Amino acid sequence: MVLKIRLARFGKRHAPFYNIVVAHARTARGSKPLEVLGTYDPIPKTPTDGNETAKKFKDIKLDIHRAKYWLGVGAQPSEPAWRLLSMKEPKYGLRGASMGETVQEECLLTGVAPQIGLMEPKYRPGQEIKKEGTVA
Repeated sequence: MVLKIRLARFGKRHAPFYNIVVAHARTARGSKPLEVLGTYDPIPKTPTDGNETAKKFKDIKLDIHRAKYWLGVGAQPSEPAWRLLSMKEPKYGLRGASMGETVQEECLLTGVAPQIGLMEPKYRPGQEIKKEGTVA
């Protein structure tokens, strides 16, 4: 069964709080995960040192070793989880790049073929699609 690293929402209506979890791909967002890897608080907080003019930050707590393990086992991160992983550990991706772009750049640099479906889309924008589902 396919595993996903994704965000599970907790908190109140206008105060979201997310757990970064590993779960089966077909389970609901709020269902019990296999493992909780960390937390993410998207609401900017002021530093606790008392300096009110300091830059606010968003709190990300993540167990990098367990995230590496699950990625090694084959868990696929969702797009928001991929961005959080790349913020915490820059080798997972370039800041601001989407998952597919990062894989393409890594494959071009290393010369290794990517996983199926990440390098080339089934059709390119502007191409006509025949009725049988093949690209013209």
